[in-house]
Amino acid sequence: MNWYVLYTKPKWEKKVAERLVQIGIECYCPLITQIKQWSDRKKKVEVPLFNSYVFVQLPDSDRNSVFQIAGVVRYLFWLGKPAVVRDEEINVIKTSLKSPDLAEISVSSIQVGDKIKLESGAFSNQNAIVKELSKNYYILVLESLGCLLKIKYK
Repeated sequence: MNWYVLYTKPKWEKKVAERLVQIGIECYCPLITQIKQWSDRKKKVEVPLFNSYVFVQLPDSDRNSVFQIAGVVRYLFWLGKPAVVRDEEINVIKTSLKSPDLAEISVSSIQVGDKIKLESGAFSNQNAIVKELSKNYYILVLESLGCLLKIKYK
């Protein structure tokens, strides 16, 4: 069976994943732990690695069954077909997120249009093309996943 990418309403990723599991659909919503600052306290919270995306594994004939879940907007398409993610790519994400030392990503002397290979983090060993650079963030095109990755500077 293939892994497909579901696009969800903003901030609905965990709810959608939970409800998909309840109806028997295998899904994966990669989560990372971040420290959020409020005016009176700091708290560790789990947030999705990919905003508004949840991966689902189901037969092609059952693809429409996900639309009975509130919060599901549509499937992500790539070149006119539903985007398919290989098992190896899902396993790379899972393995990388289990690593106790997630490394910070930094950029030096990279120009728009450069082809790079990510060396650490959740997307290690993935090829990417630099699409946009600014003083606050940069955007990469992940070739194998067919998606954009926006990384903010700290």
